[in-house]
Amino acid sequence: MKIGIKNLFSVVAVVAVSATVASVTTYKVIEKSSLAQAGEVQNVEPIGIQAHKASIMPSIVPVKNVDLTDAADKSLHAVVHIKSTKNSRTATIRRAPDIYDFFFGDGMGRQQEVRTQPRVGFGSGVILSEDGYIVTNNHVIDGADEIDVTLNDNRTFKGRLVGSDDKTDLALVKIEVDDKLPALPIGDSDELKVGEWVLAVGNPFNLTSTVTAGIVSAKARTLGVYDGGIESFIQTDAAINQGNSGGALVNANGELVGINAVLTSPTGSYAGYGFAIPTSIMTKVVSDLKEYGAVQRAILGIMGGTVTSELVEQKDLGVVDGVYVSEVLPEGAAQEAGIEVGDVIVAVDGSKVKNMAQMQEMFTKHQPGDKVKLTVVRKKKEKEIDVVLKNVQGNTSVVKNADLDMLGATFKEIDEKDKRLYKVNYGLKVLDVTKGRFADVGIKKGFIILKVNNLAMKNVDDLQKAVKQANGSADQVLFISGVTPSGKRAYFSVDIGQE
Repeated sequence: MKIGIKNLFSVVAVVAVSATVASVTTYKVIEKSSLAQAGEVQNVEPIGIQAHKASIMPSIVPVKNVDLTDAADKSLHAVVHIKSTKNSRTATIRRAPDIYDFFFGDGMGRQQEVRTQPRVGFGSGVILSEDGYIVTNNHVIDGADEIDVTLNDNRTFKGRLVGSDDKTDLALVKIEVDDKLPALPIGDSDELKVGEWVLAVGNPFNLTSTVTAGIVSAKARTLGVYDGGIESFIQTDAAINQGNSGGALVNANGELVGINAVLTSPTGSYAGYGFAIPTSIMTKVVSDLKEYGAVQRAILGIMGGTVTSELVEQKDLGVVDGVYVSEVLPEGAAQEAGIEVGDVIVAVDGSKVKNMAQMQEMFTKHQPGDKVKLTVVRKKKEKEIDVVLKNVQGNTSVVKNADLDMLGATFKEIDEKDKRLYKVNYGLKVLDVTKGRFADVGIKKGFIILKVNNLAMKNVDDLQKAVKQANGSADQVLFISGVTPSGKRAYFSVDIGQE
């Protein structure tokens, strides 16, 4: 997927979906009205004048040379090339109506089944452990039927998806190897400083790993590219190009401090800033995916945003930084703890909070059930409040990964015969029902699923997506509508909450 932003003194998000299954680096599009050209000739003063200035100005401290060769050597072999393939599928298309359809058909054109071409995408990944666990971006492997991982020594292995999280755009892949792999040590992204040198390492073209250098330009950036997901990017001017998604951002010590995810560019290739997911987020997400198959996300239970100058003026908050609470969600952790609308959260466990992105990053380190101390400003007075964080379902239980196996059924896209028989344009036919959630609510063999939670069921991927979304919601329920074998409309409510 490609994502873009065009900045004409304001930022407008533009999303461009790639023709590949995923794996194409996410982009941000930025134009600048004017740029100072590197290497421009400056005015040179006579030596005598320079000497006079030197006598009245502070002495200049020499710049220390930065040697990044060791960091590059450590990281090159720990970055891999990832190829993701989505196999061909049968799809139903509707042709443009002709004169025959107008007089003898429904006037909407005839339907025809076609075979789609396989879709292939490319990206990068980082080896986290000697036994073959690799982290990459979710958009690199999203929807893939096959994952191929090529190491820097040109060996290729089949990858198995352990788990993925679209909210943070991270995924964990496992390859089986007989020898030990060159894993990259994980550093602390919280310790990164603006201006610090970093390397962007990727394997975008399967030509072995490539290194570029730059500095940390900013931290805790929010771009709005993840559609409500968690964003707290490290911004860097290290060059990131197509296929670098999932590659490593490395500090001068050769430690992993971020996963490259977003590129700013007016053309699709590097021309601006890159953005990486910090290891403070990555470490927790990867650990949860490895242990549970799903992220154990701690939720505060508020709606709000970063304090702005307009908000300070309107509400007379008494502070200029923090997160303003505009709504407290019912039965959430914040409500139970006594957080109120109008509060400004200025610190979490003693660490200052300047904006929403920074606070989100702090909470990603926690599990549901963890206790945190919030410092809030209420009516211009500071107040400390203890909060026990909850999960999205409003409790502290472990959220496990939900897949189609729990439904206890097998499915197939309906054919043209069933479409004519039941007068529908799409649907999933239940081929068999065993022990599981479908059997519990009375869904039987032959039932045709038309919609799940108001999403049209045109293929099995649609059903998997609906199950995944429901598992991450507060209700954890599938509302299913469809047609029985006898042609009657039927509706079911399937609880997929963990027992």
